[in-house]
This record gives sequence, structure tokens and C-alpha cells, in this order.
Amino acid sequence: MATSTPKIDLNAWFADLSSQFQGLNPKEPGQWPLLPKIAAGLGVMVAVIIAGYFLLLSDVQDGLEAERGREPQLRQDYQVKLAQAVNLPELRKQKSQVEEYVTQLEKQLPGKAEIDSLLSDINNAGGGRGLQFELFRPGQIVIKDYYAELPIAIKVSGRYHDIGSFAADVSNLSRIVTLHNLIVVAPTGSRDANAPLTMEATARTYRYLDSTEVAEQRRMAAKAGAKK
Repeated sequence: MATSTPKIDLNAWFADLSSQFQGLNPKEPGQWPLLPKIAAGLGVMVAVIIAGYFLLLSDVQDGLEAERGREPQLRQDYQVKLAQAVNLPELRKQKSQVEEYVTQLEKQLPGKAEIDSLLSDINNAGGGRGLQFELFRPGQIVIKDYYAELPIAIKVSGRYHDIGSFAADVSNLSRIVTLHNLIVVAPTGSRDANAPLTMEATARTYRYLDSTEVAEQRRMAAKAGAKK
């Protein structure tokens, strides 16, 4: 016996669905038919999701994009630090060599008590070459971060080779002394090739700061930094 398949009237079905959305009272959603209730619930859910994204997830997304932007720099920093880690023994060796070199340089810097002796050495270097000092005047000490600089205005007269030897003797002193702004002139109007020359220069020597002076410099630096 053959059975017949029931036919669905789509027009009637759509008409029934549309009729459920007609005449809805927005003040009494509890009395709405089932389909409008489901549609309204889905609409509220979508609105909440969209609002939550813009209010909460957008900030998270911005933070994520910022971190992604930092990624290339972080990779580069990682490569640099990795290279440093691989070369750490060699870097420590270089650091030790630099510290030894700095220590050697510090030993060439006189302390406060040795300044007078150094000034005497400079004077003796000129006298030993037969030069006549017309001026030997220490200036104002200039305090730097870790050392002090003492300029000395000098003016000597003597033969050309003796002046050159004096400059070499000063550079070979056990303590660091440098010559600056050298001016060598011959006597005005003299035609004598053996006439003494005059040299004016500024000799600069350096001394290390004692613990009290270092502490004072650090205090002043900290005070200056606090004012910025």
C-alpha cells in the first residue's frame, strides 16, 4: 500500500512566522511568542558581544599590536646579548686589561702632596737645559669628575734645541704633564742666529681626587640631577 508524503505549505509557514512579529508590545516582551523572544535574545547577545569588544578587547588588541611592534627590537637585543654571553670570557679579560691600564694611568697622577714636587721637577727640567724662566705661574685648579687639572703658565728663553729638549723632558716626567698653546718667537729686531728664543706655553698637570673630593663631586652631581 503506497503512502503519501505530507506537503508543506511554505507560504503558510512564512505567514505564520511573520504573524508572530506583528503587533508586539515592547512594554510586555514576556507575552511575545517564542520566535520573537529567541530573536530578541540573540540580538541582545550580539549587542553585548560587540560592546564588550569595543570596551574591553580593543584595549587588549592595541596592547597586542604594541608588543608585536616591539618584537623586532627585542629580537635584536636578544642577538646582541647572546653574542655578549658567548664572548663573556673575552669581555671579562678585556675589562680586566682596561682596569689595569686605568690603574697604571692613575699611578701617573700625583696626589695633593706631590704637586709641589712635580712643579719643582718641571722647573728643574728647564734649568737642566740651561733655560731661563721668565714666568712660572700655577693657575686655578679645575675640578673634573674624577681628577683635578692644574694649568701652569710658563715663559722660558734659551736656544732652540734646548727648548725642544725641555719639551721632551717634560713629556717624559714620571707624572703626566702636557704642554699647550706653544708659541716660540725670536727677539725682535735681532739678526743673531744664536740669539735666545722665547717660548710661552701652558703646562697642564693632573692629579687624582682623594676620597673626600670624590664624595663631594658625587654629591654635587646628585644635587644637580635632582634639580632637573
